[in-house]
Amino acid sequence: MAISISRRLLHSGSFTKNPSVQSFRILSNALCGHLFGDSISSVVPSTFGKGESLLTVCRRLSTSILTPESKEGSFPSDLLTAKRVLTPERTIGLYQDLVIPVTNFNNEDKGLMVLAGDVFDVPIRKDIVHRVVRWQLAKRQQGTHSTKTLSEVSGTGRKPWRQKGTGRARHGTLRGPQFRHGCAMHGPKPRSHAIKLNKKVRRLGLKIALTARAAEGKLLIFEDLEVPTHKTKNIVNYAKQMENTKKILLVDGGPITEKLKLATQNLHYVNVLPSIGLNVYSILLHDTLVMSRDAVNKIVERMHTPINR
Repeated sequence: MAISISRRLLHSGSFTKNPSVQSFRILSNALCGHLFGDSISSVVPSTFGKGESLLTVCRRLSTSILTPESKEGSFPSDLLTAKRVLTPERTIGLYQDLVIPVTNFNNEDKGLMVLAGDVFDVPIRKDIVHRVVRWQLAKRQQGTHSTKTLSEVSGTGRKPWRQKGTGRARHGTLRGPQFRHGCAMHGPKPRSHAIKLNKKVRRLGLKIALTARAAEGKLLIFEDLEVPTHKTKNIVNYAKQMENTKKILLVDGGPITEKLKLATQNLHYVNVLPSIGLNVYSILLHDTLVMSRDAVNKIVERMHTPINR
């Protein structure tokens, strides 16, 4: 069933004086009752104002915006539902700028901040993250392990017994690997375990880690990381206010203040880093990432800096 009517007739005043308006309202009520049930059709007549057409009412209801300051009559209460409306999830990796609210340790509103899409909204690639983590763990190995060879072991160089006639196995030294306190053959020597990884891959890994935390809703932006005192209980109370949080990584733009350092040094689930030290492995070890405005700006500036070849 379809109803077509001229928009000019709907907005004209003469149409409202025409007796056919009543029949049109009855027809619209019947149509709504046929499509949506009797509960909706009983609401429609009450929404008409004096000299107001159906198209005007539909346009007014479809463009109504509910705010905390809205009056009770701005939208019919019968048309509102208490059910939660499910919105489609945001597609990750479209390089779109993100708008995130800014707060502080006291959960105060400090405005909004726009995060660069080419840093906080890149495609997720687990293989890149795996390569960067392997590079980090290999590079941080000390490589100071060492064993002694035959020439380094302390002991005599005399032949233990004559070559023939004793019935024993022939040996030329007691410092061999088969003897107690002897040398170690093919053992480890001090070396570097670092592997090569291109700078653009390292940079991409950090972008992916930041994107993952932002997509999970585990990226919090603070105005600053200033704490009133060095007491640990303040950080403990702040951490309890965060939902579903086990380990927190605080990232500040500049050097870490002495108060924040003292307040977090006794908490195994709260760690602090300057923005220059932010890395993929530390982000993965903590489920919640808290960054200050200054830290975000410096990270974005670092990501946009051309790579020196």
